[in-house]
Amino acid sequence: MHDLLPDGEELRRAIKWISGNLQENPGQPLAPLLQEAVFKFDLSPRDGEFLIRFYRKEKAEE
Repeated sequence: MHDLLPDGEELRRAIKWISGNLQENPGQPLAPLLQEAVFKFDLSPRDGEFLIRFYRKEKAEE
């Protein structure tokens, strides 16, 4: 199934999933969500690092 998805589609889906979870429960810790997303969407280490940087930057801007 992953072969049918364009490059980066798993990462986009992971960001949507994390954002949805944070909207439902804003007080939950981010680190476990990021770790679960990496495994759930079978992200590469590079994509996992991108997620961490993306959410660190977003949190810093708040």
